[in-house]
Amino acid sequence: MPRSRSAATARALDRRSLLAAAGAVSLSAGIGLTLRAGAGGTASAADSARGGAGAVSRRAPAAPPAPCTGGTTLAAAAAPRPGTGYRRLGDGPAWPRVVRSELAAPGARRAGRRTALAAFVQFTDLHLVDVQHPLRYEYLRAETGSAWRPQEALSVAGAVSLVERVNALRGAPVTGSPLHFVMTTGDNTDNNSRTELDWFLKVMSGGRVTPNSGHPTRYEGVQNSGLKLYWQPDTDLRDADKMLGFPRLDGFLDAAIRELRSPGLNLPWYSTVGNHDALPGGCYAPGDSFFAEFAVGGRKLMSLDASVGAALWKNVRKGGDPGGEAWREVLRSQARRMRSVTPDEGRAPFTPAEYLRAHLDPAHTGPGPVGHGYSQANVEEGTRYYAFRVADDVLGVSLDTTDPGGHYEGSLGTAQLKWLERTLAAADRDKDHVVVFSHHTSRTMRNLREDPHRPGERRHGGDEVLALLSGHRSVLAWVNGHSHKNEITPHAASGDRSFWEVSTASHVDFPQLARVIEIVDNHDGTVSLFTTLIESAAPYRTDFADLSRTGLAALYRELAFNAPGARTTLTGDPGDRNTELVLEKG
Repeated sequence: MPRSRSAATARALDRRSLLAAAGAVSLSAGIGLTLRAGAGGTASAADSARGGAGAVSRRAPAAPPAPCTGGTTLAAAAAPRPGTGYRRLGDGPAWPRVVRSELAAPGARRAGRRTALAAFVQFTDLHLVDVQHPLRYEYLRAETGSAWRPQEALSVAGAVSLVERVNALRGAPVTGSPLHFVMTTGDNTDNNSRTELDWFLKVMSGGRVTPNSGHPTRYEGVQNSGLKLYWQPDTDLRDADKMLGFPRLDGFLDAAIRELRSPGLNLPWYSTVGNHDALPGGCYAPGDSFFAEFAVGGRKLMSLDASVGAALWKNVRKGGDPGGEAWREVLRSQARRMRSVTPDEGRAPFTPAEYLRAHLDPAHTGPGPVGHGYSQANVEEGTRYYAFRVADDVLGVSLDTTDPGGHYEGSLGTAQLKWLERTLAAADRDKDHVVVFSHHTSRTMRNLREDPHRPGERRHGGDEVLALLSGHRSVLAWVNGHSHKNEITPHAASGDRSFWEVSTASHVDFPQLARVIEIVDNHDGTVSLFTTLIESAAPYRTDFADLSRTGLAALYRELAFNAPGARTTLTGDPGDRNTELVLEKG
C-alpha cells in the first residue's frame, strides 16, 4: 500500500534518481527532502516544481569553516547561584564532550578524516500549555509534579526563545555543517487542545500567538484562585510556593497571556506525535463526549480532597483507567467545588485527522516542507507515521507510538511495525543510514492495550521494536523523548548491527534543552553521532521587573529549576549530554 513520504513500497528507493528529480543540492546547502508515495515511492519532478512533497528545503545559514560551539552547552550552561530556598540562575560551566565507545573503538585519526553526512536539531516535549483549560488536573499536584508546574504559563514564551536560539546557530557544533532541519519528537501540546495546537504551529512556522483562552482579557486559572496549593504571583498570599521563596511578581499573569510574535524557524521542520498530542490529559482514550463538552464549558475544578486525588492518580499510574471512567466520576462528584470560567470552543480536543490537516494547512507551512512530514495520504489512511529523505545517504523515519486505547505509555500496532520493517529492509538494500524518531522510549513502550479503531490488531512494545531495529544494519539511532530526561543507551546486536538510543530532556521541566545531532563518516569503518545540547536564547540571569517576552523566557527557566517536586536527575550524566557516539558502519 502506498505510503506518503515513505520508503514502504516494494521497490527499493533510488536515492540519486530522487535527488536528481528534486533538483538536489550539495550537503553544504542543506538538503531536506520528503518522500511522496508514487511509482517506487520517489518524489516526482512535478511535485518538486510546485513546492510539494519533493521540494528541496530552504538553505540553512552559511556555515563557518570551523566548529561552531557558540550558543550551546559546550560554551556555558545555566546553573544555580549560591544560596538556599528559591535559587537564582546564572552562567554555569560548560558541559564537556564525552566519547562513548561501547559499540565501537574510536580511531585515533578519525578527526582528520571525518566528513559530514547530516546535521539536525531535536525538540521534544515542548508541552505548550493552555493553563486555563478546564480538563487540566492541577489539583493532583500533591501526587505528581507534572500535574501543575509554576512555570507553565510561560511555555509559549520559552518555546519562542528556543526557536530564536536555533535561528541564531551558524552551523553544527563539530563539523560547521549547516543544519538540515528540526524534528519535534512529540508532546508538542499538553492537553490535546485545538488552541494549543494552533500555538504550536505558529511558534514553529511563525506568527502572532496570544497564549490565552476563555476570557479575552483576563486570566481565569489556578494562579489567581487564592488557593495556597498554587503560586499566586500577583498577590501577597503566603501560598505553598512563596513559603519556599517564590517571589511576588506584580503583573505576571497579565504578561503571561499577552500576545507575542514568533519569528518561526528558519529551517525546515518535521513533526512527531506524542501522547499529550493524542490523548486528553495525555493518558485518557479520546472521543468521549463528556470530556469534549467539559473542555469547552464554563466550569473548572481547582481543588480536590487529598485522599480522592491519591486514589485517582494511583489508578492512572497503573494504567487502570484508560477510558477515564474514574476521572469522569470524580468530576461529576465535585460539581459544587468547581469555579466558573469563560467557555471557549477553541479548547475542544482535536482528532487525529484534524491534527494532520492542521499541519497541512498552508498558513502553517513556514519554511516547509508542506505538512511537516505528514501528507494527504496520512489523512486518508488514518496514519501518523512517515519516512523522509534527510540527505543523499540518510533516511529519517517518524513513528506514532501513542496508543489510542489510552494510558501515557506507548506501543506500535502490527500494521505500523510491518511498514517499519519494509522501510528498513529497503534502506538496507540502498545502503542508507537510518535515524528513527518517536515520542516514547524503548522502556516506556509497555502499553499493549488494543486500538479501539483497529479491533483484533496486536500492539507491540519496546522490546519488539528494539529487536526489529537491531536486525537492520541501516539503523544508526533511535531518537526520542517522553521521559523528560537526557539518557543515551547503546544497543548491541550480532555482527555490525548496533545502534544508539538518544533520549532528550523536555523543554517544560528544567534543564529545558534541545539537542543538535550530527552524523559523520570517519572513513575508518566507523560512523560517529555527535550530540550537543542547547538551551533557549533567554539570558540565564532573571530580572523580576522585566516582564518582556525575553524576561518571561528567562523566568520560565528559573521557575522550572525551582519547581517544588521537580526531579533533579533529568540532566543526566555527562555521557548522556554532549557526546560522540561511535559505532561500526553497517
